[in-house]
Amino acid sequence: MSRTQKTVIVLAAFVALVLGLTVNKVLNSKGDGTDKVALLDAGIVLLPQSRSLPALSLTNQDGQAVAVDGLKDKWSLLFFGYTFCPDICPATLAQLRQLLGMLPDEAKHRLRVVLVTVDPHRDSPEQLKKYLGFFDPAFQGLTGAQADIQKLANGVSIPFIPADTSQENYTVDHSGNLVIIGPDGTQRGFIRAPLNNDKLAAQLPSLLVLQ
Repeated sequence: MSRTQKTVIVLAAFVALVLGLTVNKVLNSKGDGTDKVALLDAGIVLLPQSRSLPALSLTNQDGQAVAVDGLKDKWSLLFFGYTFCPDICPATLAQLRQLLGMLPDEAKHRLRVVLVTVDPHRDSPEQLKKYLGFFDPAFQGLTGAQADIQKLANGVSIPFIPADTSQENYTVDHSGNLVIIGPDGTQRGFIRAPLNNDKLAAQLPSLLVLQ
């Protein structure tokens, strides 16, 4: 087994452990008006307590600075991926486009989708904007320094393995899980991959009315 394969296994195990511990805490926490079992069945894992995001700035698809702890006023779904991804990323973004189309207008307007690149070496703002336009022009993209992106990913418990950019046509090992950010700019939970759009469309509207 190669070193990369071992690292991928460790990464997957770490993410699974974090989600497993979170699910256990959720099921044993006091109710807040949401149907936790139905949410979990849809792949939505809410944190028992919201988590602040790292105080750092990235650059969006329009070249503008964005404070990641300033993603407020709407709910946000953060997906850590990259535009040269051969499989997980285009499939996930296509599913998210479909999911938005399945939501009532009120719920859809409360939600933004943000792709945080794990490949800043190739994903410039221009590249992100062009790529996201294939799926939905309203999707947002964030890029920046590798260290800042890793800090954000680790801060929301979605770590990834930086690529060897000296290799031609390199790929980046990353998770397909989504991060849920509330309208107050704090992390509220995760959506586990693979996405089930039918169940998500049924459960998200009740979640998106919460503050």
